[in-house]
Amino acid sequence: MGNRLTKIYTRTGDKGDTGMADGSRVRKDSVLIKTLGDIDELNSVLGLLLNRTDDTSIVDTIRQVQNDLFDLGAELSASIDVLSVDHTDWLEKELDKMNESLPALKEFILPGGGEAAALCHFARSVCRRAERSLVALNQERALRPELLAYINRLSDFLFVLARTLTKLSSGTEVYWQSKRIADSE
Repeated sequence: MGNRLTKIYTRTGDKGDTGMADGSRVRKDSVLIKTLGDIDELNSVLGLLLNRTDDTSIVDTIRQVQNDLFDLGAELSASIDVLSVDHTDWLEKELDKMNESLPALKEFILPGGGEAAALCHFARSVCRRAERSLVALNQERALRPELLAYINRLSDFLFVLARTLTKLSSGTEVYWQSKRIADSE
């Protein structure tokens, strides 16, 4: 990064717009800025999750995802190609490695399983919101398919990571039991 921020406030956004990496200005309520905000929120939740796990490989993996999310934001704000199919392939490999040690899932599970796992489920739900925002942005301006594939796979990854964190903490997965369905049988 060539220029470092030495002054945090600029007053240039006081009227409801913000500067983009390419020098353009965009309204703060635009779909683009909402999408960037959702991605930023996801990254923040992942930062919180990092403080709830000591597993070095999980920490390293989450840090890589955080960097990928910054790359995703850079791609959206500067209109440069950063994420590639390799990023999604890497997520799939990490997901498959974790999933090998987990029991087959036969029921829906409720978010929980311990503090780290619950935070990971929260990150997954924020990821799904970021995905919905990306889909909406894609309606305004054509995004590269790699971006949509990455964010979709990331939510799958976070689900499996939550299950892994439950297992590592000796937590219990609680299965969804619909009283209405059970009562009607």
